[in-house]
Amino acid sequence: MMRNVVLVALLSGVASAAFVGSNTFRHSTVAAASSESRTSLSMSAALIVQNKGGGHGELGTCPSCTNFQWSFTQHSLRDGFQLAKVLSANPKITSVTILQDDACNDAKEPFVSYATDLPSNVKVVKASLGDESMTASDIQSVLGGADASFDYVWDNASKGPVGAGKAVCDCAKNWGCVKLFTYVSSAGMYQPDDATTFPMDEATTPTKESSGQAKLDAYALELGLPLVSFRPQYIYGPKANKNDYIDWYFDRIVRDLPVPIPGDGTQKVSLTNSEDVASILASVLNDEAAAVEGRFFNCGSDQLVSYDEVAQLCAAAAGKDNLNIQHYDADLGKATFPFRLTNFYIAPDKVKAKLGWAGASHGLKDDLSWYFKGYTARGGPEKTMDLTKDEEVLAASKV
Repeated sequence: MMRNVVLVALLSGVASAAFVGSNTFRHSTVAAASSESRTSLSMSAALIVQNKGGGHGELGTCPSCTNFQWSFTQHSLRDGFQLAKVLSANPKITSVTILQDDACNDAKEPFVSYATDLPSNVKVVKASLGDESMTASDIQSVLGGADASFDYVWDNASKGPVGAGKAVCDCAKNWGCVKLFTYVSSAGMYQPDDATTFPMDEATTPTKESSGQAKLDAYALELGLPLVSFRPQYIYGPKANKNDYIDWYFDRIVRDLPVPIPGDGTQKVSLTNSEDVASILASVLNDEAAAVEGRFFNCGSDQLVSYDEVAQLCAAAAGKDNLNIQHYDADLGKATFPFRLTNFYIAPDKVKAKLGWAGASHGLKDDLSWYFKGYTARGGPEKTMDLTKDEEVLAASKV
């Protein structure tokens, strides 16, 4: 049964209407959506499923993961917005529909840019994706009724095979025409052990099989869907609304404060621009058979940096030449440090070899110029900070 409010907004200006009652749309909206599904949605149609954060959010935390790492993958993954732009320009795709959680904040990025920045062949449909009673019938109605179907699906939202996550899989199964079902999972599901080598390999690194992502992978395969599952890590971008991780460095550097980094600071991290993530997700179209055969792919930049190097690059972007990195004993814990205590990074070797991804077109060094301007505009240098945890680990390291 449909839940309360569903808003359908056609960016082309064809129609928009509110959902009224328990299972009835205003007639004009049904007609427009149905007509759309019969034409541009009937062939080479792409569906992008997005949560309220604009990316992969609200998966909760994993006991074996840090809250920071987990949140960064989920809430900063703005590549659904970027992906729509990439797909709209791909000759294989004639139309793009974004199925957007209606709990999103339309006043924030990337949602505020939907109407101005998305191409005319992109349609946005909103529904209560957080409602765990959502069924395939509900999703089908929102997408335009019985005639609506899609050839390519990118699920950039689901927590697991429950609610809308299960419903989207069930719809894809029912359509019977889906060529690729691409799921944006998370590298946070990796559980490296003593035998793990870095970067973490898709085939050999242990994963948390009880995670929602692993369960959705399994459910999609159980249904016989042509699953391709990507595992992104730390992501930033010009339309992001979560910036805690790089901000953590700037917060200390602009105030001429010590930058407390656990261990020796040589631990590597994969920080990837959301536009590069979008190009990786779209690379499944380069070789669809290879994508399904490869199944699981890491999703991140091929330009790795160390924790110390992130600090150095941020200092350069901020025009600071008095960077004060202080390493502390990692046994004291994370304090507020945004990344793992130890190495925990991926590389896109497989997606480059199998799907022909050309590599990152963005680098952290260059991107930090515009990022720092955004940090300043957001009031980063003036915001109130609690540095208690920093002081504790630095003091304990000197004992």
